[in-house]
Amino acid sequence: MSTLIDTVAWVRIEDGRILCARPRGKGVFYIPGGKREGAESDVETLLREIEEELTVLLDPVTAKHVATYEAEVPGAPDGTVVRMSCWTAEFAGTIAASSEIDEIAWFSYADRPRVPPVDQLLFDDLRAAGSLHP
Repeated sequence: MSTLIDTVAWVRIEDGRILCARPRGKGVFYIPGGKREGAESDVETLLREIEEELTVLLDPVTAKHVATYEAEVPGAPDGTVVRMSCWTAEFAGTIAASSEIDEIAWFSYADRPRVPPVDQLLFDDLRAAGSLHP
């Protein structure tokens, strides 16, 4: 039996680096975002999660879908797959770690091993497009 973890992520790139966050108590960094609640749309999930995690307000009018990736989840039961729908959007406020987040960082492609497999797929595409520094 397979399990699908449905997530939405905010792709924020500045100066060739992508914003990543390490949730409280976790040892790995992720692209900021999270799981859909109920019948939320991708954009509704994105706005809620990014405000909760990074204390900024995304502008839904500027939200653009980048790509959707799927990969198995390391350490989870066989057949557990995460689907990550990636979006860009402009924001208002100052990016800061909330109580849910222990650390935020700006990663280049060299930091790819520090994120999960589904995030690595995004890193690969961003590098191929020339958006992410080596």
